Amino acid sequence: MKRQRTRVSAYGLVMKAEHILLCRVSKALPLWQGQWTLPGGGINFGEAPEDAMVREVTEETGLLVKPTQVATVHSFYEESEKQDFHGIWVIYHTQFLGGTLRHEVMGTTDQCAWWNLKDLENLQLVNLAKLGVKLAFNN
Repeated sequence: MKRQRTRVSAYGLVMKAEHILLCRVSKALPLWQGQWTLPGGGINFGEAPEDAMVREVTEETGLLVKPTQVATVHSFYEESEKQDFHGIWVIYHTQFLGGTLRHEVMGTTDQCAWWNLKDLENLQLVNLAKLGVKLAFNN
């Protein structure tokens, strides 16, 4: 019997002067290595989604944010030979509070950067980041 797995994650749309903050996926996730994603990640057992988003953004970027509203909740399903996977993304609009941008060490991301919409045209984005860009820039 195939394994069934559900993962609920929370992500932040972190904006600053017409730029969105994205993080590059590290070698810890070889399938997506080198592609760019939204800062965020898995919700721990018993953790509120908004708290998970704040924690994950800080872990991956060094920045402090607070959620202002839910941008969207996106659910998807993927089948493979080994498992059926159900992913749920809770994506928040955020308010930037401060901090110093830094890169995560030994994590699922290895670099973070601010991008404007024009610069994103040549960037490899995971599906999560593509959705985030649409929500952030209303396109």
